[in-house]
Amino acid sequence: MTTGEVARRLGVAPTTVRSWDQRYGLGPAARVGGRHRRWTAGDLARLERMCALTATGLPPAEAARLALHEAGAEAAAADAPPEGGSVGGGSTEGGPVGRGSTERGSTGRGPAGSGPRGGREPLPGAREPLPGGGGPGGGAPGAEAPAPRRAVRARRPADGGGLRLGDARQECKGLARAALRLDAAALDAQLEAAIEEYGLVAAWQEVIMPTLQAVGRKWENSGERYVEVEHFLSWHVSGALRRHTPPVPTAPAAAPDRSGAATVLACVPGENHTLPLEVLAAALAERGLSVRMFGAAVPVESLVAAVRRTGPAAVGLWAQSRTTASRPLAQYVAGLEWGVRGARRRPAVLTLGPGWAGQTVPGLPHPPGLAEAVAAVESAVRG
Repeated sequence: MTTGEVARRLGVAPTTVRSWDQRYGLGPAARVGGRHRRWTAGDLARLERMCALTATGLPPAEAARLALHEAGAEAAAADAPPEGGSVGGGSTEGGPVGRGSTERGSTGRGPAGSGPRGGREPLPGAREPLPGGGGPGGGAPGAEAPAPRRAVRARRPADGGGLRLGDARQECKGLARAALRLDAAALDAQLEAAIEEYGLVAAWQEVIMPTLQAVGRKWENSGERYVEVEHFLSWHVSGALRRHTPPVPTAPAAAPDRSGAATVLACVPGENHTLPLEVLAAALAERGLSVRMFGAAVPVESLVAAVRRTGPAAVGLWAQSRTTASRPLAQYVAGLEWGVRGARRRPAVLTLGPGWAGQTVPGLPHPPGLAEAVAAVESAVRG
């Protein structure tokens, strides 16, 4: 195969394939005329392993080293004598330690293709816990404190590919690489692993949101060349959030007890960015709070009707842009009342999103992040 054919199969740029050859020695075993690269099936398998390893967030240099090591180990195993006998006819007491042994070498890694969630040992750095006790056992009495994560600075490849993630976590870089390759399976697996291990709030704040922001910057700075990557990543994040949203009994409309009322979440008219509201809905459901989600660009009349019909304890209004944030709308919803005379109630209205910056409504909370929004809603619902 030519370099172009290999690049198309891998879903990367041809310059990326050439740079892997020049930087890490992942070139083809043979060349035509001493210059032109021609790749065999074995060469392609080694590059596919490189892609799989970098998708976990492993730095490219380490991924290349492992891919070359595994390829060499497989070649050596193919040339080794068959199992069941030792070289020279001798035997080793207690069983042979070699190809058929269960003992591992100093690397402690399993066979090629083993991943962090495949029942074998994780790749180095791929499953480290988040700081602040976000990982398994974080903060548990008597538990050994996890080693601090080494900050890894992402370097922009010479071919112009990749995302600028600064000191982002390896999980962020793994997500970004999978999104750039439009690798649905790898993206879903990494999203599932992050949410299961760290929880929705920590996974969103520490892994998913930084990656979404990096993809957005890539799109803005490259003439909309990567808009498909942003849509692809957002769609898969939305799917992961839905899969991790536990079922919560729907609160009755206009519940007489404020603690039993639902929370209404809606984008203001003209606003179509729903993903932040989706993660808020999922995080509230994790805490057993009933949510009614109305999604993108809810007309004013429909929003008012929904609030009047359901009598929510809290209403979250999301605005991504200042052009869609409406102070009169937020004030009007905050003034809606229901219930019998003498015991009338109003919703606690939260102005959510960057669109409200600089035009917040007096008396209405404007949580700066997901954790603060969850706390504000929980306080409004449960008192």
